[in-house]
Amino acid sequence: MLTMTSISRSFGDHRVLDDVTFDVRPGRMTGFLGANGSGKTTTMRIILGVLAPHGGTVSWNGGPVTEEQRPGFGYMPEERGLYPKMKVAEQITWLGRLHGMDRAAARANTDRLLAELELTDRANDKLEALSLGNQQRVQIAAALVHDPAVLILDEPFSGLDPIAVEIVLDVLRKRAAGGVPVLFSSHQLAVVERLCDDVVIISKGRIAASGSREELRARHGTARFELVVESDAGWVRDVPGARVVELDGPRAVFEVSEADAEQRVLAAAVGRGAVRGFTAVVPTLDEIFKEVV
Repeated sequence: MLTMTSISRSFGDHRVLDDVTFDVRPGRMTGFLGANGSGKTTTMRIILGVLAPHGGTVSWNGGPVTEEQRPGFGYMPEERGLYPKMKVAEQITWLGRLHGMDRAAARANTDRLLAELELTDRANDKLEALSLGNQQRVQIAAALVHDPAVLILDEPFSGLDPIAVEIVLDVLRKRAAGGVPVLFSSHQLAVVERLCDDVVIISKGRIAASGSREELRARHGTARFELVVESDAGWVRDVPGARVVELDGPRAVFEVSEADAEQRVLAAAVGRGAVRGFTAVVPTLDEIFKEVV
């Protein structure tokens, strides 16, 4: 398990990270969310040893991360950093060699990754000849070529069309299923909601919320329900403790501010006639993000 404990970091008088603590667990996808400038990239760079923390520790499997362990981490930066005039397969294989792989193993992993990312037919093209979306897929292959023990991805879905997003999602799920802890940042909350097991939300350098998707929904979601009846549901506005947030004829979505208010609404609905539907509304990750940030 990768663990950040009380990480702090300043640039001059500006405190960028303040007591940042969270875990990235093996075999789980952890979405790292925050507005621009919230501290996501700085945190990732500290995990990788690119920056040193001014306080706190980064641990791997119970002990401080060592310089010998960090080359076994996989990292994809938000900024594209590959060589535009190198051929795709040649470049990925070379990066594998830099991680200590022998040529045959590096080439075998390169071929496998290009197949998984549907780039086999572009293997001998120069990187600059590829679209931005395909260049992004090559970046992902470069982060994975050495079979990393930990995977850190900064905006891996940037520039990808919906089909490419699905391809990359499948590749990342396979790595997590193999036991690799995966930490990734993204502004595409709908993708994060589908992909991640755990969520860490950072705001102004501090952790605003963290936990599994289910834990965050239970902890931060407003008690909200959807009622569908046969006739107009406008009467729900008159039930004490219920506040209607959406009303469309026989359908009403309402929040409750008093204990058992939803039961009062349901009892009133049954007394008026047939009830077609009554369910709790699960908050989206976008709603939770807006609430805590």
